[in-house]
Amino acid sequence: MIPSMLLIVVILLAILIYNSITRMRANRVATFVDEEEFKRGSHRGQIVDLRENRDFESGHILGARSIPYSTIKMFYKNIRKDMPVYLYDQGKTLSIKTAILLGNNGYKNIYILKSGFRNWDGKTKK
Repeated sequence: MIPSMLLIVVILLAILIYNSITRMRANRVATFVDEEEFKRGSHRGQIVDLRENRDFESGHILGARSIPYSTIKMFYKNIRKDMPVYLYDQGKTLSIKTAILLGNNGYKNIYILKSGFRNWDGKTKK
């Protein structure tokens, strides 16, 4: 019984460490912003919706373009490096992964909506 409990603790600890390292990597390349900062800054940048197309079509932040996370490795080069990039998904998990990818490829001004689309109360388009 004890070895299986130890295994569970080790697995949970590994997940916690992985999540912490991922968050630290994201903090190096991106800034987490609240909804108000996202609204203010996005007027001078590119808004990228990382959700799948069906979710995008059911409603998205006004001015956003759809680049689903499932295709981001193929299409991230369509995002301009000379303009700020504002990322969002349903929460922020996909945005964190995308920010790391973009940061590793030379993008500098990356912002992540920390509350995700599920809590967005700004303008949307359907």
